[in-house]
Amino acid sequence: MKAVLCKSFGPPESLVIEEVSDLRPGKGQAVIAVKACSVNFPDTLMIQGLYQFKPPFPFSPGSDVSGVVKSIGEGVKNLKVGDEVFALVGHGGFAEEVLADARVTFPKPPGMSFEESAAFTMVYGTSYHALKDRAQLKEGETLVVLGAAGGVGLTAVELGKVMGAKVIACASTDEKLQLCKKYGADEVVNYSEGKLKDQLKELTAGKGADVVYDPVGGSYTEAALRATGWKGRYLVVGFAAGDIPKIPLNLPLLKGCDIRGVFWGAFTQKDPGANMANIMQLMQWYQEGKIKPFISKKYSLEEVPIALNAIMNREVKGKVVVVP
Repeated sequence: MKAVLCKSFGPPESLVIEEVSDLRPGKGQAVIAVKACSVNFPDTLMIQGLYQFKPPFPFSPGSDVSGVVKSIGEGVKNLKVGDEVFALVGHGGFAEEVLADARVTFPKPPGMSFEESAAFTMVYGTSYHALKDRAQLKEGETLVVLGAAGGVGLTAVELGKVMGAKVIACASTDEKLQLCKKYGADEVVNYSEGKLKDQLKELTAGKGADVVYDPVGGSYTEAALRATGWKGRYLVVGFAAGDIPKIPLNLPLLKGCDIRGVFWGAFTQKDPGANMANIMQLMQWYQEGKIKPFISKKYSLEEVPIALNAIMNREVKGKVVVVP
């Protein structure tokens, strides 16, 4: 089978495509013939050695996959050969086959495409965990989403509306903001037009935001924190801008606000029951037509470096997927 391999840490251009041996499932595992694998920001960190988890070389990036079960290992009861499934695999998805833990491999819902199911778990799982479990977002509250047209940002806009919040979407271009409006944003803010803090204060009538969802980091973090209201919750989701900001700690003191970390990957391991309940709720909303992944482009295995560079350069709207 073909696989995109990382043999040493480096930029996307250092990845290679090679023929490797077909996979065999171990105990509790399944081999999935990959139909689609989404591209996520952590993939760009993993190949550079900047992510929390460092698989042994050589490895394939790609964590969210969908496909057809090709074979199953000892003890697997919930899957059979031929099942259409989606799974979170950690890495290995940019290939024609991938090994998956049967415990985190799920039936693909009827009517959901392989591309949609591959683009679903990580971004919706992250945003719902952030808004529900970390922020305790309430109906009628104001939610500000930074990087609102990106993979996790757009799902936060969408879920914020489903959960009854007023959503203010922030992005770098008017084109991105138009997409945010289609996904439910009540108000939009273009970073390049005026000061972010002032724009957010105006849109909240001086009250400030109840919740800020920040997957970007960098230069906008402090401005958004200054626009957080009394007892607000600032969600640290990621650092797509590349810079980890330093926060003046007098700000949460003066505002009585919280800065809360969001690490969905650790949540799935430490509280799998709660994560499963979240995924089931998200699937119900999908089947009811309340949420739907936005896939802006598809790439081949040979085009994986292009896809990763697009993510790194923050050029992607919604999600992009690799189709082997």
